[in-house]
Amino acid sequence: MKMTIAVIATLFTILPMLPADGSAQTPKKGSTLTIAGHAGEAQLIEINGKSYVEVETLALLTKGTLSFKANQTILTLQAAIPVVQASTPPVKPGLSRAFIQAGIEEISVIREWRTAIVNAVQTNTPVSEDWVAARHRLAEKNLALASAAVSTDDDRSAYPLLSAEFNNMQKLSDLYLATRNQNKFISPENFGNAALEEQILSCAQGLASMTENHEFQDQAACR
Repeated sequence: MKMTIAVIATLFTILPMLPADGSAQTPKKGSTLTIAGHAGEAQLIEINGKSYVEVETLALLTKGTLSFKANQTILTLQAAIPVVQASTPPVKPGLSRAFIQAGIEEISVIREWRTAIVNAVQTNTPVSEDWVAARHRLAEKNLALASAAVSTDDDRSAYPLLSAEFNNMQKLSDLYLATRNQNKFISPENFGNAALEEQILSCAQGLASMTENHEFQDQAACR
């Protein structure tokens, strides 16, 4: 698309017709003209307090073309090319693959950790502190990997639930170790962990369902 400007030819050829006498009529070089979006500049000539520029120079500056018709000089300008703003890529919906992988690993470790504690209470078979510490470090590592993998809105919504599951498992484990270190017999009926155990199990099941469906689903048991 082009823009055409018709101007009186004498406007840009005024300099040769000016009278030689009178300092007010004497052409003076003024500042320069720069057009946004175009390289280069044109010299402005000041006459009687007004600024002028040669039409040929203006055409070169704007990369336009000149044509002539009767007493008119026609300057045709190329329309400015619109600047296309880079659009922000849309956030991918659902859980990211890296988050799902880290989440699966975390759920697996917590399930193993919980099963060992529950079996230890039910069968009166102690679980060593070293084994528990190893499960804690592994679960903590997987949780950190999940945090680093967060890249979608679903990841950000799911991470607090995964973190809450880890914290609840830590509470159950600490309760077991504290009771065992008192050299007391741990009765399944008196351990007082049934509600927490069920919460951890229900949360793990809900998190597993999310990883299978690849999308966030709120889990009340994880809160």
